[in-house]
Amino acid sequence: MQRQKVSFTNNKGVTLAGVIEFPLTSKPVAYSVFSHAFTGSKNLTAAKHIARAMTLEGIAVLRFDFTGLGNSEGEFADTTFTDNVEDIKAAVAFLSENYETPNILVGHSLGGAAAVFAASQLDEINAVATIGTPSEPEHVTHLFGYKLNDIEEKGFAEVNIGGRSYTIKKQFVDDLLNKDMHEVTRNLDKALLILHSPQDRVVDLDNAAKIYHAAMHPKSFVTLEKADHMLSSKDDAFYAGTVISSWVKRYIPLPKKDVLKSEKQVSVRLGDVGYTTEIMAGQHGLIADESEKLGGNDFGPSPYELLNAALGACTAMTLQMYARRKKWDLQEVKVHLEYKRSYKEDCEACPESDRRLDNFIKCVELIGDLDEAQKKRLMEIADRCPVHRTLLGESKFESTLVEGDIRP
Repeated sequence: MQRQKVSFTNNKGVTLAGVIEFPLTSKPVAYSVFSHAFTGSKNLTAAKHIARAMTLEGIAVLRFDFTGLGNSEGEFADTTFTDNVEDIKAAVAFLSENYETPNILVGHSLGGAAAVFAASQLDEINAVATIGTPSEPEHVTHLFGYKLNDIEEKGFAEVNIGGRSYTIKKQFVDDLLNKDMHEVTRNLDKALLILHSPQDRVVDLDNAAKIYHAAMHPKSFVTLEKADHMLSSKDDAFYAGTVISSWVKRYIPLPKKDVLKSEKQVSVRLGDVGYTTEIMAGQHGLIADESEKLGGNDFGPSPYELLNAALGACTAMTLQMYARRKKWDLQEVKVHLEYKRSYKEDCEACPESDRRLDNFIKCVELIGDLDEAQKKRLMEIADRCPVHRTLLGESKFESTLVEGDIRP
């Protein structure tokens, strides 16, 4: 199970819509809640790709829509910042009751401020990560422009944000003005990670500095160089999620990882969804996958890419071993590989199994002070590496059905 749609109710009985992203190949090491930007939704680029990066590190992520936004019920016009905080607390309670108690909150923009306030009220939360978050919730009122006067005088106004119209009521503004982010951050007593882009034109970098200086240790800051406020580039969002995943593991209790074990040299595991495959090669964990066009997630190299990688690595190692033994000036080896399948054109009558040719194209770069004789000899050695010779030889395969894991 990689993704599951869920719904839960907040403290006012409103049904909120969410999606839990689960790790692809293992039981979650932790659960987290992601809160989106002001007037955003759980399906923004930032939310989806941050969650994707975190699940790759074993962290399950519940991303949901605040009241009146996305697929959640309720009227956005009747909500306040305090309601956003209560929605996050409801998401935490839902995970605790139905899955596992989360100990991580991640928030984007105003959702980051809401995450800080929610964490201050939740003992179970160990760590909070904010992304492009204002140092005070009232910062969002700059989006209202001249309509702020209308809100004050008439009690509400229609405000255009991101090309869409929203009704903003005076209760929303008043609630923002009554929130002291500095005081809450100073007394947070949780690990805090602040991610912010110097190029953020919506919430400038000074906000990150104010949050950082208000917070007590442990606290960290990471710059999201060249990213925009909404992390509209999936690469920026994925990077943010990767940083959060690595940072947070120092501050949460981690269960002992269920490592693949076998008396054989390599062990491989794949569940009943997708093609993302765990590999344990000796003491080293790897991921293999297929491309998205073949139904995979493209989270790792394909089997043939791994085969090419093995051939290239063996070629480079063999060349360096030989050159070092000879004391030749081989400073660097680069091997470029491609696999293709072709057929014998002059054997139309041959059976299919005899006509197929597996072509490994191997281009070798030799960098160093080498003469032509040395280069020629090294190219001869390149075709004698163990993996190359294995692929040339006749292989024997023994496939056996076993019950359960093969363990030492």
